[in-house]
Order: sequence, then C-alpha cells, then structure tokens
Amino acid sequence: MLPVITGFVDELRRSGVPVSMVEAIDAMKAVEAIDLSERVALRETLRATLVKNLRHERAFDTAFDVYFSTVPALAEEDADSLDQAQPGGEVSDPESGAQAPAFDLEALVDSLLEALEGLDAEALRRGARDAVDNLAGMEPGRPVGGTYYLYRTLRRLDMDDLEEQLTEALLADNDLTEFERRLLEEEIETRLEMLRREIEEEIRRRLVADRGRDAVARTLRRPLAEDVDLMHATRAELAEMEAAIGPLTRKLAARLARRRKRRTGRLDFRRTVRRSLATGGVPVDPQFRYPRPHRPEVWLLCDISGSMATFSRFTLQFTHAMSTHFSRLRTFAFVDTVDEVTEFFGPGVDFGSAVDRITTEAEVVWLDGHSDYGNSLETFYSRYGRQMTSRTTVIITGDARNNYRPARDSALSEVARAARAVIWLNPEPHAYWDTGDSAMSHYARHCTSVHEVRTLRQLEEFVENLTLPSARPLQNA
Repeated sequence: MLPVITGFVDELRRSGVPVSMVEAIDAMKAVEAIDLSERVALRETLRATLVKNLRHERAFDTAFDVYFSTVPALAEEDADSLDQAQPGGEVSDPESGAQAPAFDLEALVDSLLEALEGLDAEALRRGARDAVDNLAGMEPGRPVGGTYYLYRTLRRLDMDDLEEQLTEALLADNDLTEFERRLLEEEIETRLEMLRREIEEEIRRRLVADRGRDAVARTLRRPLAEDVDLMHATRAELAEMEAAIGPLTRKLAARLARRRKRRTGRLDFRRTVRRSLATGGVPVDPQFRYPRPHRPEVWLLCDISGSMATFSRFTLQFTHAMSTHFSRLRTFAFVDTVDEVTEFFGPGVDFGSAVDRITTEAEVVWLDGHSDYGNSLETFYSRYGRQMTSRTTVIITGDARNNYRPARDSALSEVARAARAVIWLNPEPHAYWDTGDSAMSHYARHCTSVHEVRTLRQLEEFVENLTLPSARPLQNA
C-alpha cells in the first residue's frame, strides 16, 4: 500500500495540487486507522488530509480512481475475461477452442433496467462489467484512451432508449403532480449517471490492470482551472475558470490585506533616540517610519476583438473583482477604435450583463471591425491623454496583432510620458511575438513592463504584484 499512496501523492503534485511532506505523512497515519477494504472511507480520509482547496477536488478524484481502482478479488477474473473478450462480442473457450454463444444485448439491457429501477448497486456493477466485457472491445496493450471505450459501450447500450424505458417504468403513475414528475425526471438522470460512472470506473480499472497506474494517470491528467491556457480553453474549462475567479480574488484580497497590516517601515533613528532619553539613553522602544499603503490608479485598456474576447473577459472580471485595492479604476475597450466602458461596471451590476453591453453599446468599431492598435492608441491619447496624472498606471491587454496595419506607436510613447507606468499583458507565448502581423516589439519599447499572461494563475500573480504596498514598477517578464 505504501508505494501506491506515495505514487498517488506524486500524481497529485504533478497535477498541480500542493501536497507537503507533512500532509503526506498525516495521510499515511490516517490510513492506518481505517479498513482499507472500505473504498469510500479510504477516499474521504485521503481527501481530508491532502486536499485544501475545493478547486483541486476534480484532480484528486481522477487520481484516486486511477491509483485505487483495482479490487483484488476481481483482478484475476477480469484479466481472464479481458483476454477472452473479442471485439465482435464473442468470447472464446480456452479449453475447447469453440466460440461461446452470441452475446444477448437485450438481456443485458433488461438486467440494467431492473437494477436501475430497484437501485441495486451490486447488480448495476455486475451489469457494467458485462457491458464492458461484451461491448467495449478492449484489446490488451492497445494505446487507446478510456473515453473511446466508454463511447463504444454507451453507444451500443443506446442510452436514449434506456432512458425512455426507465422513464416509462418510473412514471407509470399518471396521478403525479407536475412537481413530483420533475423530481422523478431528475432522479432518472441521476440513476443513468450512476450507470455511466460504473462503466467508466470499470474501464479505468481494466486499463490500470493492463498498462499500469502511472501510464493511465498520465493520459487522464488535466491542468487545474487556474493553469488552463485562456486562449485555448474548452467550454467546460471556461466554466470552471468562471467559477474559480471568485475564490481566487477573495484569497488574493485577504492575502494583500494581511501583508498591508503587518507591513513594517524603516527605523526612524531620530525619533528612537529622542524616545530613549526617557529610559537613560537605552532604545527600548524603537520607532519606525511606516509607509503609506500604495493603491494605484489603474486604467484598463482591453482589446475585445474576436481573437481576444475570452482573455479580455477574464482580465476584466479579475481586475474589477480587485477594484477595492485600487484608488481608481477606469475601463476602456477597443477593436479598431476605443470607447470608455467604466460605467458599465458599476456597483451591484451583473458582470455578464456588463460584458454584453460592451459588445452591443460601446463604440469600438470604426472601420471594418478588425484590430487596429495604431488608430485605437491614437484615439485613446487624443481623448483621454490630458486626464492622466503621475499616479495613473495604464494596463493594456492584447496580442498586438495589427492586421499588417501601421503600428503608429508614437501615440503609446505619449501615453508613457503622461502616465506613471504602462504595462502590457499579452496572452500569446513569447515565442509568437513579432511573428506574422504581431507588432509587439514596436509597442514593448514604450512600456514599463511587458508580461506573458496566459493563465488565471499568472493573472493573479500580476495583480498581486501590482497592488503590493509601495510596489516598484514591474520588470519585463
């Protein structure tokens, strides 16, 4: 068991879940106090000792299913069935060499339907094993992911038809109220999801038995929500990041508040000597010069064109969630011209509605709706340049892809002279800068700092450094 748990901890770390040595030792001590045959107790014990953040539970569950999926009593039986199973649905007899009778799909569906109606967990588990045996077509040693086998099994089971039959069986009573009917429909969805999980777990267990835990864990490993590339995230990953922004900003705000509270200043020598006169010249009460908390005035200038829409959305959401740590926050959006949208993000305004208003009400298109950084920067300076002060920090978010138009970066140099600092956040990898229509180098020379920001974690680190007390201008990343 020790190698399995240490491998499990290593996989958590590779997935991005922070697990210290002390926490790993605590997990080992906790495991000694439970029955290892109780899989649920083992999972919850390890979760309680190793997971500190709700966002990390998905990575924990995936790793646990891989490293603790094999049930010893079934390992030999399933290995034999996996060797004997054929893609066509027939199982060979190792003694006689003859083919077993053809698989009866209708009988399997009937048994699964009966298990779902009666919520018989053991019968459902047996049905899932039979379905994988005969429908998945698993081949030992073949480098195919579990999703492929899951798709094949569910497709041949015809989950839509199974749902219809289960609905007819459970909703046979026509005297149900509308509320009771809705509750039963949700219950049907829950039971079908139970079947899907049983099949998925069975497939994963057999893959582990065939290839080993480390190989399967490597194929199933997914980055945490805060480490997903914003420019290439799937719909599901975007939803996870949306849910992660709130906790991230609250954690960051609390950390910044603690830093400001315990911040100490430089020793005030004169006041210390003066105070020591009351104690015979002994400096028992040192005096310090406490710095004033630095709260920058931030102007956020976002490219909201099609290629940058996702990145700009998360930048806007994250920055406005931290707005209390700025003395002032003004927001501007542009495509080929610029418009101020600060009023769209007033107190109590739903963020999604504010973003929708930007796309429909803000005047950000001047000519053809393709990014034009040159015209946007010139318009930005001509309209708002005189309102900048030595306390203004301008943050520009965009990939600097100018559609082969003139960079006209002289406008940015004027902005840099008027403002305290100009910081550029680019969501593209550094290797892509100045390739194709990118004019990043033209703009970078006028910026105080330029940063590659591709994930929520990098965005969090940037905002934290920006809002540190008495923070100096950030250096180029």
